[in-house]
Formats: sequence, C-alpha cells, structure tokens
Amino acid sequence: MKNTDTIFGTRAVMEAIKAGREIEKIFIQSGLNNDLIRELISTAQNYKVPYTFVPQQKLNSLGDKNHQGVVCQLSIVQYASLENLIDKCYSEGREPFFLILDRITDVRNFGAIARTVECAGLDGIIIGDKGNAPISADAMKTSAGALNHLPVCREKDMHKTFQLLKDNGIQIIACTEKATKTLYETDLNSPLAIIMGSEEDGIAPQMLRDADHQAKIPMSGEIASLNVSVAAGVAIYEAVRQRLAKSK
Repeated sequence: MKNTDTIFGTRAVMEAIKAGREIEKIFIQSGLNNDLIRELISTAQNYKVPYTFVPQQKLNSLGDKNHQGVVCQLSIVQYASLENLIDKCYSEGREPFFLILDRITDVRNFGAIARTVECAGLDGIIIGDKGNAPISADAMKTSAGALNHLPVCREKDMHKTFQLLKDNGIQIIACTEKATKTLYETDLNSPLAIIMGSEEDGIAPQMLRDADHQAKIPMSGEIASLNVSVAAGVAIYEAVRQRLAKSK
C-alpha cells in the first residue's frame, strides 16, 4: 500500500471522515479502547464508514509504524447511490443492468471484472462494505482505467439492497455451479443484476436464497471451474447477446 493511499493516526482519520474523503476502510488496532478510539468508532458509524479491528502487526505492515493504532485506507473512486442509478436508467428509457460482486478478494480479478463491465455497458457494480478487494491504484491499473468511468455502489446491508432491486423490477440471477439451468437456458432480457461469488467459496448462502433464480455456466473439462473474472465475462456477454437478439 502506498502512503498516498493512506492516512495514519486517530485524529487525522476523524478529520478525513468529517471532510467527506472517500474511505475504503479503517483499520483499528485490536484491544484499543480509549476515548479517542471510541470517538473514532462513533464517527465512522455516523458517517457509515467501514472499519475493522486488526493486530498491531497488520497495521505495521501498512507503511508507517507511527500509526497510533489507526490506519485509514482511502478509496480512489467516488461511490455511487444505487437508488439514483436505478432512477437514471429508467428515466433514460433503459433497463438497468448491474453486476453484484460477493467477496471478490483478488484486486486483479476485481479490476479485470470492472474492465469487462464497463466495456459491456453495464450501469454499475454493486459490492458489500466488507470482504472485498480494496479499490486501490492496483485495481485501477488492472481495470485499464475503467473504474474512472464505472459507477460502484458500496452497500452495507445486501439483503435490503436485494429488496431495493426487486422493488424496482430488477431480477437477480446468481451465477453458480449449484444451479440446474444454464445461463443459455435463462431469460436475461429484463432489468437485471447478476451475482458473481467469492474465488474461495462462491456466492454466500444468504445471497443464493435472496436471488430470484440461479444459473450456471456449462462445464465439460476436468477442472470444472473458471476464474471469476472469466466467468463474469461469460455471464455478462450472454446477457448482452440476448439483449442484442431481442432488439433486432
């Protein structure tokens, strides 16, 4: 992590929050519980900024040993309002099309997916506020600059987010090997959000339950799994193909 991406120290981090800086995450040393730390946590909660407790060794690895128990990682993107994006799509006479990423932890995968999403003309990426790769300079580089043009929505409560999508007529398709139907047998010609899951264990069970439908990419090889950025590309462009066929 580069120093230009981080702020060190409790008071400096609180000032960054209050100044409206776009923050990826705050790391707080485990076991600290003084007045300043409690004030920081309260401020983070009020401004809906994600934070986590980590060992001191983790903080030391982030670039400055004079961190006073607090390191703040800045985001290089301005997060968008999902509700505003949905309204914008409908007001422009378009069917919304989003990609939901569940705990994609490899920054290169995230960047590659963002590049595909932007090239395919989707309306944005939706992520949770925990468990995802940081949107850092490395992510920007891997995305070939796509993150400069692509809205990203960071949502605290994904269950409520799914309900917002459904309330706006957007069907949610979980791309998972657990499905019985393939993507090619699934109608993707409506307002749509596709979920892609973690590199380690796929889509979280709650998200699978909340999705409207499940669909899989057919596999014929011995490995029977694709890199998540490749799988995302397959799923996105099947939806694009169906939409193009419909418009003819």
